[in-house]
Amino acid sequence: MNKSELIDAIASKTGLTKSSVGQVVNTLMGEVVNAVSQGQLVTLVGFGTFRSVVRAGREVKNPKTGEKITIATQMAPRFSAGSTFKEHVAANAKMKV
Repeated sequence: MNKSELIDAIASKTGLTKSSVGQVVNTLMGEVVNAVSQGQLVTLVGFGTFRSVVRAGREVKNPKTGEKITIATQMAPRFSAGSTFKEHVAANAKMKV
């Protein structure tokens, strides 16, 4: 499911217009990105938690040339699924296996 399909699904289930649902989805995503980029934790109970983590700098090798490259320390986003989300996915996976 992509963003457009998500908006369509929410609009059909709520009776809201696609335009208003699109604004809400865009605002939600923007607020999550802004909060996480500022180091804040965003927790949606039952769904999951968004956070930023520090990825340590490291030295890697360019596979084409074999040259060593240093990658600087950087911030990266992380998502941890909530228990309700995990349980629902696990229950549906059992049905398909």
